[in-house]
Order: sequence, then C-alpha cells, then structure tokens
Amino acid sequence: MSGKKGFEEGKRKYLDSFGKGGLLDVDFTTVSGAPVENLYASDDIEGLDYMDELGFPGQYPYTRGVYPSMYRGRLWTMRQFAGFGTAHDTNRRYHYLLDHGQTGLSVAFDMPTIMGYDSDHKRSEGEVGRCGVAIDSLRDMETLFDRIDLAGITTSMTINAPASILLAFYLSAGEKKGTSFEKMGGTIQNDILKEYIAQKSWIFPPEPSLRIITDILGFCSDHVPKWNTISISGYHIREAGSTAAQELAFTLADGFAYVEAGIAAGLDVDKFAPRLSFFFNAHLDFFEEIAKYRAARRIWAKRMKEKYGAKDEKSMLLRFHTQTAGCTLTAQQPENNIVRTAFQAMSAVLGGTQSLHTNSMDETLALPSEKAVRIALRTQQMIAEETGVINTADPLAGSYFVEAKTREMEAKAEEYFSRIDELGGVVKAIEQGFFQMEIGRAAYAYQKAVEAKKKIIIGVNALMVEGEEIDIPLLRIDPEVENQQVKAIRDIRAERDNDKAARELERLGTAAAGGDNLMPVMLDCARVYCTEGEIIEELKKVFGEYEEPIFL
Repeated sequence: MSGKKGFEEGKRKYLDSFGKGGLLDVDFTTVSGAPVENLYASDDIEGLDYMDELGFPGQYPYTRGVYPSMYRGRLWTMRQFAGFGTAHDTNRRYHYLLDHGQTGLSVAFDMPTIMGYDSDHKRSEGEVGRCGVAIDSLRDMETLFDRIDLAGITTSMTINAPASILLAFYLSAGEKKGTSFEKMGGTIQNDILKEYIAQKSWIFPPEPSLRIITDILGFCSDHVPKWNTISISGYHIREAGSTAAQELAFTLADGFAYVEAGIAAGLDVDKFAPRLSFFFNAHLDFFEEIAKYRAARRIWAKRMKEKYGAKDEKSMLLRFHTQTAGCTLTAQQPENNIVRTAFQAMSAVLGGTQSLHTNSMDETLALPSEKAVRIALRTQQMIAEETGVINTADPLAGSYFVEAKTREMEAKAEEYFSRIDELGGVVKAIEQGFFQMEIGRAAYAYQKAVEAKKKIIIGVNALMVEGEEIDIPLLRIDPEVENQQVKAIRDIRAERDNDKAARELERLGTAAAGGDNLMPVMLDCARVYCTEGEIIEELKKVFGEYEEPIFL
C-alpha cells in the first residue's frame, strides 16, 4: 500500500509496536529540556514551502547558508581565543597559533581591561593578566600585534563596555604601522545588552551605552568598512544557563534592538546592518544546536526585510562565529573535553558557521597550555580536512527531525519576541529582570536534572574515577606579570606629553556631554597614549555608572 493511506497504516503499526521490547530508563529530551519524539516523519513538516522556509544557500531566507558555495568556496575562519599575561606574552602565543595554521586572531582580555580599570588601579590587584591579556594603552596594543600584518588578518576582540576604546587602540596601532582603516578587518563584541542580561561586565547605564554603540556604527560605516561593529552574543546567555531557544530568542531580540537604535540615530539600515555579526554557543545537544543556527538565519532575514525595510541582501545575512560550550567542560577526566569539543564543533560546521573557536581540554583548570590549544585547533582542521562535511552545503536539510526542530526553534523565538514587546522592548525587559529570571529558572531546572541523573555528564554524575589525578600540563601566570604591567603603565604616563593627554580627555568629556560622535575623539586620546582607565573615568563623569536592581 502506498500514498497517504499507506503512510497512515505504516505509522499506526509503528505506534502499536513501539516500546514492546522495553525502553531505556533515559530522559528523552534535549539538553534544554525540550521533548524529542521517537520518530519524525513527513507529517512533522507538513506544508513545508521549500522556497519560503529554506531556499538555496546564498538565497533568501538563507536557512541553508549565507553563501552559495559555503565551505567549497572558503572554510570557516579558525579563530582560537587567546590572551594572558602581558601583551608581549600573548604576542608570542599569537605567533605560535599562526605558525600552526590558525587563520584569524581572537583577543581575550583580563578582567581589569574588561571592566575599564588600568592595571595599577586598586581594584585590579591580583587580576592583572590572569584570565586574559592586560591592555592599558596604545603601547600595549602595539606590542600585542607586533610583527603581525593587520591588513592581512582579521582580529576579533571580546570586549563590551570599553569596546570603543579598545577599537580606537587597535585602529591607532594599525595606523602607526601604515595600515589604513579601510584595510583593517575584524570584530568587536560590543554587545552591551547581553551584559545586563547575562555576563554582567557593564560600566555605564543602558542609554549612554547604546549611544556609544551607535557612534561606533556610524564611524565604522564611513571609515572602517570591513569592521564588524557588533558581535551580537548568545554565547554568554547560554553559558549563564539558558536553553537553546532562549539563547536564540534573546540574542536576536538584542540584535533587533541595535538595529532600532541605529535607525533612531538617523543611520541608514543598509549602511550599518551588513557589518553586524553574531556569536553563538555550540552546546552538546547536536541536532538542537544545528536547528538553532538554521532558525536564526531565517528569522533574521525575514525580520530585516519585512520589519526594518532592508533592501541590501547583506543586511539580511546572519553571519556568525561559534565557540564550543565552556560550561560543558569538566575538571574531572579533562581529556574527555577533547571529545565534547569535537562534537560541538561539528554541529557548528553542519549548522553553517563562518568562524569557530574550539575550547581546550584544560580550561576548567587554567588558561590553555600550548599543547591543549594545539589539540583544539587540530580538531577544527581534522573536521575540515578528514570528515567530508565541507563537500556539500547544509547536508542535514530535508531531515524530518532537523526541519521540525528548526520550525520549533523559530516558533519558540517568536513567542519570546511577543513577550519582550509586551514588556516594552529589550531595555524595559532588562530593567524588569525578565531575561535574568528566565535564564535563572532554566539553569535551576538543568542543575536539578543533573543532580537527579536525568541528564548524564560523564565523569561528574556517572562513570566517575575514584582518586583520579590530573596529569596534564597547566599554564601558570607568574605573579611578576602584574608588577611588570604596573611599571609599564606608569612609564607611559611619565613619557607621554601629559598636557596633550589632558586636553584630549577634556575634549572627550565635552563630546560626551554633547552630541558629537565619540570615536574621532577617542582616537585622538589613543594617539597621545591616554589610558583606558583615564578615558573611562572621563566618560563616567558624564554618563555615570550602572547598578543592577535586585530581582526576586
């Protein structure tokens, strides 16, 4: 029997026989807790309109990829996150990675830099160079990229509240090498809304923070056309404990808020939107992650075209970087993290990422050693060279399961968009604690599932090894790094023209109090070696500092 009757009869027989041999005592849900059916078939994607929902790679709505040739035309950028100690220490690591085949650089900053403090500030004590590289001024940025062609490589900088300052340092460093702004390509994360939602490394309140971001959008649109001005980040939302659907929805909602801020500032959407990019987490539920990436492209394209009136197809392309999930790495049996990372990286590639970072096996214990980071890089290289997955675009398209989960992801995201709109938009939702409480509930539910062994983590709640000893080399940061960095910043202040520095800082304060674009003045501050902390303090006089309300 064939046709619809045959299908219905076959499914009835299947359901009648299902489970007769007994079922494993396993929680058959995704890592996010979403139910998964035992079987998916054609009726789960009934009415699928190929051109409206999928299209072809490089064609609207870009579900199947943003470029026609995908990885046949160009592999994803292999961009290992790196930064520790002084700029000199990290520069050595960059050359090591480039020598081993890395194709892009990605800067991890230390906490004082992330929070806008100079290395000799009292709140920096004990943290300088610990979880990333210390960058206090243009001098450090020059050292960081010594003997590296800034026109020949792209650089991603994971920095948010002080992103404009670090961008000014980077552009000035390139300028001193004789590289024009037009030739420099890269990304600043610059996603302040996500900080209020999840990562918590803010400095200024939301409104002035959005003003700085729109200044960056305008300046780079005119002067740094290859620069991705915001990497709208779901990564930290997921690391804070969100579900995949929350990561998708909250990230895209932030993206829409930036688009609206740019339009409200008088910018042409097709002038700045093509340089917006995204940053997603690659978690462990293989198919859920792939569905998330595919849904993200479709939602973004349709919203940009239908709501924001984008005409340039580049405005509709959701290009994204992926990092494997740090929150899934375990201190127990750390070598297992190599395998976890490989699965996660493969999901990102099958989902169509443009750039990828693979975590190192030792990152729950220390910053990655050279051996660990080489294995992580080799993981990407093996996926590209040995598995065959680059041969065809979106190879899982048409899978009943993947298409059904992609639809499900899209529907859940739309539900969240409606709830956020009802609250008055992203900033109002942040002020009411909506995102924070949603993520908190999801994180709590997952932890309870782990404790009840409904979700298994090998080495943590199953297959433990008693008396295990960790036998891998770990990178240790010498405490002398802090003394070196403190001396270096004090030397800068002694050597520079302090009258010029004071005048440029005063100009910055005046521009902040008025309506001028801040980026040209920040560049002038960078050129005379004003420090990050000095620039931040000048802006605090005008913008103040943000304090998060208490949510219960």
